[in-house]
Amino acid sequence: MIERDLRIRIGADARRVAEQALAEDGIQDLTTRFTVPSGLLATAALEFRSAGVLAGTPYADAVALEAGLQPITWYQAPGSPIPAGGTAGLVRGDLAMVLRAERPMLNLLLRATGIATATRAFVERVAGTRARILHTRKTAPGLRLLDVTAVLAGGGHAHRLDLAGTVMVKDNHWWALERSGRSLAEALDQARSEGVDECFVEVETVEQLTQACQAGAGRLLIDNQTPATVRQWGDMARGLSPEIEIEATGGISLDNVREFAEAGADWISVGALTHSVMAADVSLEIRPA
Repeated sequence: MIERDLRIRIGADARRVAEQALAEDGIQDLTTRFTVPSGLLATAALEFRSAGVLAGTPYADAVALEAGLQPITWYQAPGSPIPAGGTAGLVRGDLAMVLRAERPMLNLLLRATGIATATRAFVERVAGTRARILHTRKTAPGLRLLDVTAVLAGGGHAHRLDLAGTVMVKDNHWWALERSGRSLAEALDQARSEGVDECFVEVETVEQLTQACQAGAGRLLIDNQTPATVRQWGDMARGLSPEIEIEATGGISLDNVREFAEAGADWISVGALTHSVMAADVSLEIRPA
């Protein structure tokens, strides 16, 4: 459901981001005004200087259209591996507009492609297990949907997109329940009575795990624990609630993600996919049309 909702929202979000990204560069490009002849047409190639997984194309498209350029001709679909030296697509139009679109377009592409490339590495590392890779909400402000679409392009899956659709009880919510005297079961029952389908609970102790299972949580988030603990707690939780899902989170890296997958995690969420992005090396090389 989350991924279908994302596809519906992406067009409008891409246009919003494109408008804001172009506006950040001001009302005119003084350098282009004094150096580029009016009406000069050009074709620009989107070239990968290093290998990566293509992502962010709807946002690059939106920048091109907002700048008055022709639609980008893409040679590959999002999620496709592009080799070093490969060309992902061509941008055509008035050279002045190509130059205006260049940096916003590349900024979005290099971020998204960096996220997709990192995600693909995690997905490949857990291949053959039940585990699926998730993003977190540790995304760039204003660019969450860009970041999430990049994770999807890399073969990952969507977690909650915002606070409005899923109940996710974490440490501070546990504290609030204890202070108020309410039980976790009461909170989840109220949520379900008001139409909430997804109720996830983060647990830090066996006592919390037991309460979450008894309250009917659909997923347990086992945060900052070892793979051995994930296996032990996962087996315990499934014994109490056979349909419950197990998510490992916190401290996940390429070095240890396979261990968490083999410990039986259904989901593994990785904040580093979006909070520590290594941007791809993508350039826009212009030649006369």
